[in-house]
Amino acid sequence: MLVYLCALFFCASLEADSNRPNIVIIICDDLNDSIAGMGGHPQALTPNIDRLSDQGVRFVNAASNSPICGPSRASLWSGLHPITTGLFGGKQHHNRWYNNPVLKDKPTLFETMSKSGYRIYATGKIHHNGHEQIRIFKNIDGSNGFGSHPNFGPLPNDGLPENRRHGVLPPWWPDSHRNNGGWGDGFGPIQDVSKYGDDYGWSLFYSGREWNYREGHNRDPMPDEVHAAEVVEFLGGNHSAPFLLTVGFSRPHSPWYAPQEFFDLFPLDSVQLTPILKNDAADCAKILTQDRDISEPWGWHKYEKIMRNGGEQQLRKWTQAYLACVSFVDAQVGKILDAIESREDADNTIVIFTSDHGYHMGEKEYLFKFSPWEESVRIPLVVSGPGIAKGLECFSPVSLIDIYPTCMDYGSAKTSYNLDGFSLRSLLEDPVAEAWAGPSVSVAVSGSKVPVEVNQPARAEDQHFSLRSMYFRYIRCRNGEEEFYDHRVDPNEWTNQIDNPHYRADILGLQQGLSAILNKTK
Repeated sequence: MLVYLCALFFCASLEADSNRPNIVIIICDDLNDSIAGMGGHPQALTPNIDRLSDQGVRFVNAASNSPICGPSRASLWSGLHPITTGLFGGKQHHNRWYNNPVLKDKPTLFETMSKSGYRIYATGKIHHNGHEQIRIFKNIDGSNGFGSHPNFGPLPNDGLPENRRHGVLPPWWPDSHRNNGGWGDGFGPIQDVSKYGDDYGWSLFYSGREWNYREGHNRDPMPDEVHAAEVVEFLGGNHSAPFLLTVGFSRPHSPWYAPQEFFDLFPLDSVQLTPILKNDAADCAKILTQDRDISEPWGWHKYEKIMRNGGEQQLRKWTQAYLACVSFVDAQVGKILDAIESREDADNTIVIFTSDHGYHMGEKEYLFKFSPWEESVRIPLVVSGPGIAKGLECFSPVSLIDIYPTCMDYGSAKTSYNLDGFSLRSLLEDPVAEAWAGPSVSVAVSGSKVPVEVNQPARAEDQHFSLRSMYFRYIRCRNGEEEFYDHRVDPNEWTNQIDNPHYRADILGLQQGLSAILNKTK
């Protein structure tokens, strides 16, 4: 009798597993709305992400909860908002999620799904670089579910020991533009730098390993190509359980190097700059634009460096490089989609494509993330799979913390604590109805310059908040300065309407909404 019951339970488990979908999450780094249908750069070419959109639902009003790598990814994989954890981005390289008092004992999405019977595999940039914890990718059978670590390279170096790690600006740059270079500012097509001298070569930023470019396509694969290949290999195997497969691509994060063929897609003389309004920041909060009160205020510095070293033409070259890197990562996405479609269970596979945050391309004289404005907070989010509508858009404000509960919903998984996000399932099945259990606004937080203690939660009232409803964006800075934009008539957030009496009721509603959120967490 016992044997019969065990066999019955085993058969029921197999049947349950066969009904649960595979889940593939693809997350890029620094990818803004430069994909079709998002209203971003009009020249962006992303045919593979576009075909995913044709197969699923595109969320055109999705947000990062803290638009910089460390806290964004910590909130994504924990399902907890930065307001809950106090992890806002101050000293992000030292404030690691696994030392945060709130997060350190909370199972990540990977651990929760593994415990529920999913096979886990991940590769590339999942958490912020240097914040990885391989233990969270351990499968029930004890096997390691993590592939190779991320790498920002390759990047050129001149052979000097001090430059082999961080690189130099490439030798084809004009001498007048070569000051203050390195991995954080370099961009251009990958090409054989050895012709500039025997001392020039390529290296990888984190590993310090040499990256060999010999000629044309005769080169070592770039890190994102390595991660794509690892994913394709995993997808080519047979798995007895449903799987959660996650890949993190570094591009289009700096340095913006990609193979020449992706630059050829965007002839420089035809590259358009993103819409930039002169003196756009004049009506913005002074604590942001004048005091530059963001814990990593590199956006203004990067823009000024570009303008000092070539002006608008240099910004056009950078734009070309960013678009080339977007198309490069799109090509990696295409390899993964092809591998999924070749599987027998392709129809039972959910694909989630997103980014950890957006990125300014010169708007508001800013060239970075971490701002409270649309270009930084807004992210691409596309989901396809069984039971999901095809080729439709959803305008409801959602955010990255909603991915964790969505995976749990489809995977019939449970976690030991309450998540801050909500499952997107109802929106995925009927995006037009826009009916779901989640809030009517998304909330993003940009960390200020107020000093923070390492591994201690920071105070929410010391940060800058950005709320996005279906039509409006409301920003409140820590000193009380405010901004308000109506996206129905001002998608570029060029006109701050905070003092316009026409919007008094709308502004009051968002002010009260933010107060309620903050009071709830105290």
